[in-house]
Amino acid sequence: MDRRQFLKTTSLSFAVSAAGSLAAPRLVRAAEPIRIGLMAPLSGVVAAGGREIVEGFNMYWEERNKQSGGRTVEVIVEDDAGNPDTALQKARRLVEQSKVDFLFGNLLANTGLAVASYVKGNGVPYFIPVIAADDLTQRNRIKNVIRVAGYTASQMPRPLADWALKQGYKRIATISQDYTFGHEQCGGFAQVFTEGGGQIVSQLWNPLNTADFSPYIGQLGNLKVDAIFAMELGADASRFMKQYSDFGLKGQVPLLGAQNFTDQSVIRTLGEECDGIVSSAHFAEGSENPETQKFVKAYSTKYGKMPSLYGFSHYSGAMWVDQVVNQLKGEISNRDAFLDAILKSQLAHSPLGRPVRFDDYGNPVYDIYIRKVVKNKDGKFWNVPVQTYPAVSQFWTYKPEEYLKNPPFSRDYQGIKK
Repeated sequence: MDRRQFLKTTSLSFAVSAAGSLAAPRLVRAAEPIRIGLMAPLSGVVAAGGREIVEGFNMYWEERNKQSGGRTVEVIVEDDAGNPDTALQKARRLVEQSKVDFLFGNLLANTGLAVASYVKGNGVPYFIPVIAADDLTQRNRIKNVIRVAGYTASQMPRPLADWALKQGYKRIATISQDYTFGHEQCGGFAQVFTEGGGQIVSQLWNPLNTADFSPYIGQLGNLKVDAIFAMELGADASRFMKQYSDFGLKGQVPLLGAQNFTDQSVIRTLGEECDGIVSSAHFAEGSENPETQKFVKAYSTKYGKMPSLYGFSHYSGAMWVDQVVNQLKGEISNRDAFLDAILKSQLAHSPLGRPVRFDDYGNPVYDIYIRKVVKNKDGKFWNVPVQTYPAVSQFWTYKPEEYLKNPPFSRDYQGIKK
């Protein structure tokens, strides 16, 4: 799709009759559009995921004829370029110039943290379907920052670590992009794996947009481990898988992945190098669930490709907010009431095909799949569930009050049991 299409905004002008001009202020407001500021990286290393954020979000509103709670919905898209400074600048433009009712989106954790810091001071609702920085719903919770259809970074890989232990894996090495999202995903995995008796032999960290993984893969190949856990997204994931295969490690050392590692935004461009990789996530496009397959078919028909985590999450996030706006009959000017209604709601009819609720900290609780990359009947690779872990919260099996006494995950703290 032409990138310019993603930067278009939709607006509708209302002609106000003489009788309408005399109506009460609340009725006049109800006729105004709901303005949503959507931020996504439409340029840079994760631009593919950014485009799918916009696709999934717009697809939902187009299916609803761009209406919610009796009001027209206007989506204003801004490119955050995967850069925190740019994200902050675009958030300010959307709030202070475009006068949006609320913000949505972003992809990289550092961009989401920058926007979250900004809205903390002004109270603008900010909905984050893929910004996964743990502390936004843990130690540094901000009431007006809500993970509709989102998750914490460390939440998703914990079941995978438990599954790996049950496969008999005792020694694992990790490799990850060197920023908050990577630190937290690896931390969630390493904590559960070592507490269950496993050993994290080594942890390697690469910068975003690494072109040559050979130094890292060379080290990994010499470690004599049972498996490798990789946390890469976007172009880095594609390059790592290709080079892992080229170096001959595929088929020799099992490769486990964080949810983004085998996302459709990555594997649809790959061949046999992605076959058989196991990951964990709440969404699996290869699930036999009827609601999932209905969504996959509709998305594939519209865009000519299967949905990614980014498209699915923003479609579902839009659905979650829309159902509450309808419940409130379009009256969302009282931000506290709007946010409280969101937090008390459940996502009942999403492409997951099963209800999702928030925990007491404003983070969704999911059934999480252990997924395997296989070819479907059309010869395309997708993620198919092989096991389900029910009702996984961001705190796994830990008591929240005890868990939160620990520091947040970082390069220096990975929760590894010595």
